[in-house]
Amino acid sequence: MSSTETASPSQFLSFMLGQDMFAMGILAVREILEYAGVTPVPQMPPSICGVINLRGTAVPVLDLARRLDRAPSPVGKRTCIIVVEVDGDDGPFVIGILVDAVNAVLDIAAGDIEPAPRFGAVKADLLHGIGKVHGRFVLLLNVQHVVATLHLQEFVAQIP
Repeated sequence: MSSTETASPSQFLSFMLGQDMFAMGILAVREILEYAGVTPVPQMPPSICGVINLRGTAVPVLDLARRLDRAPSPVGKRTCIIVVEVDGDDGPFVIGILVDAVNAVLDIAAGDIEPAPRFGAVKADLLHGIGKVHGRFVLLLNVQHVVATLHLQEFVAQIP
């Protein structure tokens, strides 16, 4: 990487889980949907709350709070589903991520990102690092790892 690449800010979509601010790389985000309900599907992993119909395609929805071993928040008027595309073993696939609220797109310079800690409530491998924005810490989620470790593609193929 050249010095201009490391110095330029990266864009992240920030969102809330409870009182904590998280963010994910904007390039993985396909769209943001207002929460309008999820259809439960039997035999899914506990962190998958069901599927949504996205223009005729069944898309699984990950309850991020459950995935991070947190108590899920009640659905509110700011609850959203962030639709992302991630690489899987059989190629890219689409999944929705349930969050409490979407905030804004943040520019975070590489120099303002610290490595993920090796302690705390969120496993370090689920984070890219911790960003510093306006004096506040933002947990930078490694969406690829959060989704890949669930081995969802074997379940996605079962969804009608």
